[in-house]
Amino acid sequence: AGELEVENAIIDGEAVVTDKAGMPDFNALQNAVHNNPYGMYLCAFDILHLNGDDLRDIGCKARREFLSGIIKPHSRIRFSEAMPGDAQSLFHLVEEVELEGIVSKRADSKYRSGLTSDWLKTKSFTVDEFELLGVERQPGDAAFALLAQPGSGKYVGSALISLSRDMKERLLKRVREHAGPPPEAMKKRPGTQWLRPGVKLRIRHLRGDHSQMRNASLLGFGDEE
Repeated sequence: AGELEVENAIIDGEAVVTDKAGMPDFNALQNAVHNNPYGMYLCAFDILHLNGDDLRDIGCKARREFLSGIIKPHSRIRFSEAMPGDAQSLFHLVEEVELEGIVSKRADSKYRSGLTSDWLKTKSFTVDEFELLGVERQPGDAAFALLAQPGSGKYVGSALISLSRDMKERLLKRVREHAGPPPEAMKKRPGTQWLRPGVKLRIRHLRGDHSQMRNASLLGFGDEE
């Protein structure tokens, strides 16, 4: 509240760290939480209370006018500008710049906690090929494919294995045929069947930071597109 020069306020926003190009960097954010909290800033997109007044029953557009009016230039709290226009064109732009999606809100909607039909997050997915390092299976849990960048062997995350019975059997056959020792940096993963290089998979995952995949799922084998 001191930085905003108001008595009190409750703001809805998201902590962000950007890269040199000004794009959100999820891995840098995780690192900043533990090692460099001053490297983060708050991207503010809504306001619930201001100076003792409850703003939640005011329309979204009007609330954001209150919010933009209290944020100072060069502050560590930054106003998230709206992008009015055709949704399909905006989403195409999001895909071009490799962002993970957009959030759409009704301009006249009241603020309500939890899921609501007044706002929608549309995620942007892409499909890439990765090397299969191993398959992790814990009793009672879903199986996950542990993945690496082709050529480098660098671990980039895991993908849910959700395939037909036939595809699962073919995958397990390849796992058995390519069984090998664990990578040096990944020995402490119980319940994992490790592979030698050679099995490539097609993975659907969120666009954005390529050093660590998120919301990833296995689509099939790299040699069977």
